[in-house]
Amino acid sequence: MTTVMVSLMDILCIYHSSPNQILCLKREISFLQRRLTAILIADVVDYSRLMGEDEIRTLAALAELRQKLFEPVVVARGGKIIKRMGDGWIVEFPNISDATACAIEVQEGLLDHAVIHLRIGVHIGDVTFQDDDVYGDGINVAARLEALAEPGQVLISDTAHQSLDGKAALNFGGGDQHALKNIARPVTVWHWPAKGKADIKIVTDVSSPVSGFDGRPAIAVLPFDNMSNDPDQEYFADGIAEDILTRLAMWRWMPVIARNSSFSFKGQKADIQEVGKKLGARYVLEGSVRKGGTKVRITGQLIDAETSHHLWANRYDGQIGDIFDLQDQITEEIVAALEPIVGQAEANRAHRLTVDNLGAWDKTQRALWHFNKFTKKDIEATLGMLQPVIEESPDFAQAQALASFANMCLALFSWTDNPQKALQDGTAQAMSAITSDPMHPMGNALSGFMYAYQRKYAAAINGCQRAIELNPSFAMAYHALGAVNMFMGQQAEAITAINKAVRLSPFDSLMPMWLGTLSASFYLSEKYEEALEFAEQAIRIAPHYPLALRGRPNALAQLGRLDEARAALKDFLAVSPNYTVSSGRAGIPFRDEHVFRHYMEGLIKAGLPEE
Repeated sequence: MTTVMVSLMDILCIYHSSPNQILCLKREISFLQRRLTAILIADVVDYSRLMGEDEIRTLAALAELRQKLFEPVVVARGGKIIKRMGDGWIVEFPNISDATACAIEVQEGLLDHAVIHLRIGVHIGDVTFQDDDVYGDGINVAARLEALAEPGQVLISDTAHQSLDGKAALNFGGGDQHALKNIARPVTVWHWPAKGKADIKIVTDVSSPVSGFDGRPAIAVLPFDNMSNDPDQEYFADGIAEDILTRLAMWRWMPVIARNSSFSFKGQKADIQEVGKKLGARYVLEGSVRKGGTKVRITGQLIDAETSHHLWANRYDGQIGDIFDLQDQITEEIVAALEPIVGQAEANRAHRLTVDNLGAWDKTQRALWHFNKFTKKDIEATLGMLQPVIEESPDFAQAQALASFANMCLALFSWTDNPQKALQDGTAQAMSAITSDPMHPMGNALSGFMYAYQRKYAAAINGCQRAIELNPSFAMAYHALGAVNMFMGQQAEAITAINKAVRLSPFDSLMPMWLGTLSASFYLSEKYEEALEFAEQAIRIAPHYPLALRGRPNALAQLGRLDEARAALKDFLAVSPNYTVSSGRAGIPFRDEHVFRHYMEGLIKAGLPEE
């Protein structure tokens, strides 16, 4: 039965309103409906990975599922689809029996499917309908149950289970309590199949590179070991691993082995090289969780599955307040740490390979090895190596994005006689990257830089923010956002964003650039001591990095240390001999002239020529 939500205040307002106001209010109230109903939420397992591997096959399989199985069964069971997402549905049923029967029938129909598998959550609760939106307890709990479900599984709440007749209830096993994110009290959960897991058949050939990735390696995340004495903490250990797996899938440049495959090793002490062979993964992440009282310790280690070498390890300690906030924080930090480690490992590996028979992926990684040197010669080598890759594989977004970055560096450091052409090429390459893959974080971040060079600052901010939305752990995107804010004269916002990049990825190969930009932002904030400190930090990491070598004389001159500033300017001009005030104007897209003049003030005091 539909209940229209009208308060006493609404009634008093109606009493004192004109006829036109009453009509308007009645129309607004009619859009707000609340009722107790059965809700089913279904979601495609590993949708992002499937789309990355083979978009055409995935979309065709999803269309077939929608037309031939899911939606016909919903209609036959009396359901009503109230929201369609790209990879899921929210469905309302008149009773819980039809909702659970529909869920089971759909999952049984997908047992042998080669591509698509679903997770389904079902709950009965209050749901509010307003305009085209729907929310409330019924939606929230069903969504959390769906996220908790294994592939091929149906999870229902205790409220739903108690509403089933005896025969239907026997289809479900479990009855265990689970803490669900943003749900105040633990929820008793029942699962179908009643025993074990759904016997879904995932067809995967791990003996060869993953289809559609041009030989790129994969990474697998094994279930984290629960080292606590409390077996109830198993869900937290699994949740950490699952969240890391989901975040890693946002990288786009490296495939992530599906959860149902990597979690098949749960509870086993398997040899990492054997795990890598079975899963087709070059890199394996494993870890553990130990909880004691209000404290939790999480460890993680990344292993090269081909050599068994440990590439990275770290430990994270936290206080358990909101367990899910802690889970989100640790996941973000681990994923942000892994990205540059894997990237550098791949670049080093590609550099050791012979040039003959390299694929697009290895050629791009070889170019990245040179890019990370941050010298004029190496940036030019980067572009030289990427040119044939782009010609042979024009839709390879990673190569286009890296080429865009290299062209930006040519202009930024005055390493070219034609900075405008470098920026034009860089812009075209950034746009090609996001045309080939609209969800590519690096491509979107580079589009932000390039829009800034066109003085389209709103579009630049949007590009950087889009990159962060696509991958919240992508540190480079935060630096891009900070740099654009610096160009706009918004130094507080710039410093906040760049500090986030530094915190997320403290050992990143791009750290000299981040520290150099941070130095510039502090300089423009008239905090010259801090500007000098960050410039010198960057120089210690990369002695020939131009942005830091430029920041040092700038800050020294403003501090009145002119002799040191003149000597430091010579160091900068040794790596950027063509740099002048005029070329600086082309290389740094400041929005306001007075900000540009302030930036050049220290360099001019140190002796930088105008032309």
